[in-house]
Amino acid sequence: MAARDELVVAIAERYGGGFRWEKSRILDEFAALTGYHRKHAMRLLREGRPGKRSGPRPARRVYDEAVREALVVLWEASDRVCGKRLKPLLPVLIEGMERHGHLQLAAEIRAALLTVSAATIDRALRQVREQAGGRPRRSAVPSAVRRSVPVRTFSDWHDPPPGFVEADLVAHSGPIARGSFVQTLVLTDIATGWTECAPLLVREQGLLVEVLTEIRAHLPFALLGFDTDNDSVFMNGTVQEYCRKDGIEFTRCRPYRKNDQAWVEQKNGSIVRRMVGYRRFEGLEAAATLAHLYASVRLFVNFFQPSFKLAEKTRDGARVRKRHHPPATPCQRLLADPRTTAAVRDRVTALKAGLDPVRLLAEIRATQQQLVVIADKLMTGGAPAPTLEVFLAGLRTAWKGEVRPTAQPAVKAVRWWRSRRDPFEATWPLLRQWFDAEPERTGRELFERLQAEHPGVYPDGQLRTFQRRLKGWRREAARRMVFGTATVEPGFGTGGAEGTLLGNGGKEYTGSGVGGQQRPVDLPLRLDDAVASPTTPQGPPQ
Repeated sequence: MAARDELVVAIAERYGGGFRWEKSRILDEFAALTGYHRKHAMRLLREGRPGKRSGPRPARRVYDEAVREALVVLWEASDRVCGKRLKPLLPVLIEGMERHGHLQLAAEIRAALLTVSAATIDRALRQVREQAGGRPRRSAVPSAVRRSVPVRTFSDWHDPPPGFVEADLVAHSGPIARGSFVQTLVLTDIATGWTECAPLLVREQGLLVEVLTEIRAHLPFALLGFDTDNDSVFMNGTVQEYCRKDGIEFTRCRPYRKNDQAWVEQKNGSIVRRMVGYRRFEGLEAAATLAHLYASVRLFVNFFQPSFKLAEKTRDGARVRKRHHPPATPCQRLLADPRTTAAVRDRVTALKAGLDPVRLLAEIRATQQQLVVIADKLMTGGAPAPTLEVFLAGLRTAWKGEVRPTAQPAVKAVRWWRSRRDPFEATWPLLRQWFDAEPERTGRELFERLQAEHPGVYPDGQLRTFQRRLKGWRREAARRMVFGTATVEPGFGTGGAEGTLLGNGGKEYTGSGVGGQQRPVDLPLRLDDAVASPTTPQGPPQ
């Protein structure tokens, strides 16, 4: 570097006083000698002195490891919300956890947590986050009822008071939308974001009215408006008469316009699917467990889960600009709304004073585990729910993996039976004779010979199946040459009508005939059990 700096000082004066063609030649020579980029070399020669290399910027750490550890615990206690939502929640969460004895912070750590910014929270938790890891066909809605219900679009709300809600159903049908399964009725208040959930055992309008009545008893405010989609379980005379009798404004969205119900549609994913997952739930036991889960979810979400609320949206051509209010919990929005009555404020404040966020989250995790056991039908039962002390201690390290049981994949059974009949059952002995006599023949040559002798029986689409069978025979022959015996594999057997198979993780199966189901056998795993007997006649594969 010193030699290059001396070269810059020596050439800079001659470069500055030369003509245009001289500068170009000097610049070419200087770039070739130093290896600098042409633009960088031009800047150095113009300045006439080498640039000073700045040293590394000293790291400025305002928040130490103790603050980061406390952030991890608080982030887990908030159910892993983002930094922008965790920032306004920290005062409420720290106060609640200290009041119930779950957290004891030094004065300097507490002060640092209350002043940390949302961006710093995200940076501190970046590595932690990296390591933590068909609809059923409905019957047509009666046109008379649908025409009598007024339409309300997304832009027609105009800042309503607390009590106007959007409603929707979330189906827990799993991958197959067939039969009867539990559904969740979700209600979201437009003004505050207050969300209530309740399970429906079946899709029935009378049951919907009963569940809606039960939800109204737990709402902190009166139900003033009920906005739904065009589902037949809502668009009927029973629900319409119920709303008319109780003075509830009943409206609906436009067909196939889900954005008209953007408030509740967002909660379907952020609350219901996040808490329950995508498994199939059916029966009374699943509905009762869901009801128990939602009893804890409503308190945890409405009192300890800040959310964004859209304040303004402007469109400039194809670009849409959105401005949101500061993140706040539904409880905070309800208390801050000037239209909230004093009785509602006292009721919500008294309920908030006795809530423990960690205990609520522990109850949610335990109930989620019960739902997984019910959905997967595990005969051994689920693991016992941890105590509150064990759950609190695990918040420090829970970020190392997925802790929500409902977010973990279901256990799939291994399929070991044959699903289709063997297409080469009738010609099995003949095919083995051909292969033993001419093992150098390819699968296509033997298959074309088989088609010629049995015209119209074997279509071209079975060529791949025959090639896979031939591959198994070649593997069997190679093992016989190396070991003197052949190990039978599922799908490529050498036994006769009755044989033993090895495969699928060390299990043994036995089967009789061709195309029948193979049955597991409780026998020890032995290699000699899978060896075909020399006296056993050749037969079709199992």
